[in-house]
Formats: sequence, C-alpha cells, structure tokens
Amino acid sequence: MIEPTTLARPYARAAFEHARASDQLAAWQSALSQLAAITTDAKVSAMLRDPNQTAAQRATALMSLAGDGLPETVGNLLGIMADNGRLALLPEVAALFEQLKQAVESTVAVHVSTAYPLSDAETQQLADTMQVKLERSITLTSDTDPSLLGGALIRADDLVIDGSVRGRLNKLASTLTQ
Repeated sequence: MIEPTTLARPYARAAFEHARASDQLAAWQSALSQLAAITTDAKVSAMLRDPNQTAAQRATALMSLAGDGLPETVGNLLGIMADNGRLALLPEVAALFEQLKQAVESTVAVHVSTAYPLSDAETQQLADTMQVKLERSITLTSDTDPSLLGGALIRADDLVIDGSVRGRLNKLASTLTQ
C-alpha cells in the first residue's frame, strides 16, 4: 500500500511552486493548514467519503467551510484533489507544504517537550543553541510532559534529541537486559 505522504507529495510540490511563483507562500500555508484542520473533523471526513456526492460538490463544500479568506487558486487544487479522490490527504499536503516553505526560508520548526515549563531565559538559551547546532533560523514551540520525569525531548525534522530522564532510564534498562 502506498504511504499517504507519497501520494500527497506531488500536490504539495505543485501548490508550493504555484504559491512561490505568485508570492503567496504565507496565504497558501494558512489556507492549507485551515483546510487540513477542517478535514480532520469527523463529520467533514464522513462527507468526503460520501459516495452520493460528486467530486465538485466535495471541493465546493470544503471551500465553503473554509470561508472567504482562501486564495482563489486553492479551489483549483481542491478540485483536482477531489477528482482524484485525494481530499483526505490535505493534512499531509499541508505538512509537506510547510516543510518546503521552511527549506526555502532556511528555517526549521523545533518542538521541545519538557517535564516542567521552561522559563523565558531557558527558552531563549535553547533557541540560540539549536540555531547554532542546526545552522538555520528556528521556530521553537514547547509543551510539558510530566511523564518525562526531567530533562527534555527535542524534535527538529528528522533529528530527535532525547535528554529526558525517562529516555535515559529506558536506555539503561535496555542495556541491563542485553
């Protein structure tokens, strides 16, 4: 079976190239993120699978749910995706579009999970350190996960740095059982 990301990649690339050529990267990213969020709703997801609706009706319904703020050409993308039965791939398309945008802008999204909330100084220090390590500008988001016990779990694209106490305990347990 083909992975959803593989199926979504051509749509994301085409949307990205069009948005880049028309200097609308931010508007397209916002629109795709909004559409991805809409399609994850259970009722909308069911509507997208309804065999009684045509592809055009599905695309039109999504456009109307998204409102008036979308670029006009996003409707063309939705129409093509609907014709090919790929509207359910919108979350993957949005994620791939964001990755392409970050690559062009030399930015990377870094997500940090910590056992306790970070202070502003710790957040800034971590952001500066990651910017130097990755040699790109970063967008840092964070959340708390008490199950980590202490330390931090950092994710940036394919890079995962597990400095959490839970991660170290799991590694120790694995070493001891070998």
